[in-house]
Amino acid sequence: MRRITLLVLVLALAALAWRFRSIRETPTTSAPVGFAPTIPNTNPPSSPAPPGMVWIPGGEFSMGCDAAGDSLCCVPGVTRDARPIHRVYVDGFWMDATEVTNEEFERFVQATAYVTVAERTPTREEFPTAPLENLVAGSTVFTPTPEPVALDNYFQWWRYEPGACWRHPEGPASDLRGREKYPVVQVAYEDALAFANWAGKRLPTEAEWEFAARGGAAGELYAWGDELQPGGRFVANIYQGRFPLSGGDTAADGFAGLAPVAQYPPNAYGLHDVAGNVWEWCSDWYAVDAYARGAQSGPVARNPQGPDASFDPAEPSEKKRVHRGGSYLCTDQYCTRYMVGSRGKGEVSTASDHLGFRAVMTPAQWAARR
Repeated sequence: MRRITLLVLVLALAALAWRFRSIRETPTTSAPVGFAPTIPNTNPPSSPAPPGMVWIPGGEFSMGCDAAGDSLCCVPGVTRDARPIHRVYVDGFWMDATEVTNEEFERFVQATAYVTVAERTPTREEFPTAPLENLVAGSTVFTPTPEPVALDNYFQWWRYEPGACWRHPEGPASDLRGREKYPVVQVAYEDALAFANWAGKRLPTEAEWEFAARGGAAGELYAWGDELQPGGRFVANIYQGRFPLSGGDTAADGFAGLAPVAQYPPNAYGLHDVAGNVWEWCSDWYAVDAYARGAQSGPVARNPQGPDASFDPAEPSEKKRVHRGGSYLCTDQYCTRYMVGSRGKGEVSTASDHLGFRAVMTPAQWAARR
């Protein structure tokens, strides 16, 4: 998608858009089932925690959203690809307590000399018809609008910025000074995968991610319960105010824009920022009907790995992986995907300044590294 951005700006940020009106209702063979209690495994971990990780016990749970979540967003369709609710079992695993930070990613780059997708210059061989001036390394950056705009054209607040990358999240004029504890952003799927492999970890499946984010609870709207502001306080970094107006984020949650990791209380499993701050890559291909398939596979899907291929009817030619958790740009005016059961999606080579990741590790992987 980053490459496509360079060729046809009309498609540049399609992987980041939520084209709700064009998404089909997820096909089902019967009415969606409700939430049933989570049944966590009771076996304790076999070893102390890897540094920076917490134990997720795994078990059986109800995965997905119901239609009621749509009422929380001015744009319909937020929960359509997260239905029907279905039962899933996942084994226990370790998970990063926070999103991977700039300082962690820098250690990886220093050790491996890795070059991210956003830092690579597109070639004439890749794009034989592209004007030479478009073959410039860069990435997508959120750009607030000077005045209120209708929310039907996301090109109004996203731009392709030459030189934007993880070291320069908003472009060449930005850097990481003072941002060591911020989540790394401007990472494409293969960048996140490369880090995870280097660290002896892997990216979570969508089912693992949701089990972990729910923290043992069943059917709650958010990772912390059913109220967006428990006790009148925000407990996640999301967008308040007029979106996407310049200066529109009132920072009622304590931050206008991206926040350092772990600024809010963790969920019941010890995970920070599983709602808001930055979107997180999962290993599954995105398919709009993935949950319908999962529900048809049996009474309980065990350790599902997702579909074999990507399918987004809004953009059938794009290869997309799942995003989870929402970001600091999520707002009830446009996108409420900080709801714990809702889903996001992104073209695999597209990075942005509101997209990061966290990794997981199986007990066997941890044993092999000890």
